Amino acid sequence: MNARTTDSKSMQSTDWPMYRALVGLGLICSLVIVSVFEYTAPIIRKNQAAALRQAIFTIFPLARTYTAFHLNAEGQFKRMTDESDTGAAVYACYDQGQRLLGYAIEAQGMGYQDTIRLLYGYAPKQSAIVGMVVLESRETPGLGARIASDPDFLRNFRQLDVRLAADGSKLAHPIEVVPADQAPKPWQIDAISGATVSSRAVGRIVEQSARFWVPRLANRETSHGS
Repeated sequence: MNARTTDSKSMQSTDWPMYRALVGLGLICSLVIVSVFEYTAPIIRKNQAAALRQAIFTIFPLARTYTAFHLNAEGQFKRMTDESDTGAAVYACYDQGQRLLGYAIEAQGMGYQDTIRLLYGYAPKQSAIVGMVVLESRETPGLGARIASDPDFLRNFRQLDVRLAADGSKLAHPIEVVPADQAPKPWQIDAISGATVSSRAVGRIVEQSARFWVPRLANRETSHGS
């Protein structure tokens, strides 16, 4: 009994330096991770804001200014005071004469590998989506990544029909993705051959977002005018 007690004390005294070193190393690693996060977070937010601005002016090249809005709990559009808050935001874009060109709308959803985050433009006077830019994507390099660069795919979003039904409550035709080269209708998206999953993911993201925002923004135009 005395021998086991002695062995146990001996093991504790041997292990203690190792435990102390592991705890110390863990604390150092935690501090390094927190420090890196705190240092890079403002840089990441700044870069995201710059990418967002560039995307807005890519979709609406005649825009000179824009204002961020969000919907409050009562369903009213309110101007955002903190532009870094990008949650559920829409950006009203104006030309040099302060005439409304349309709205840039953020949307995101699951792609083939991870979340796809994008921005698309809605022009109420044309009842159409008039552009789309992928802001973030981790789709498969070479094929899935073409959702951000394939000119034929991006052409789908230059005049995509999102007119409303007669009662103004929903899209007259849900946005659909069809197989490549099937001569899509004005509200359909021609998929990328070999990247159908990513193409359908983008179509689904835009459709779900447009289904929510287009009736509300169209009604806002009706009540406020352009």
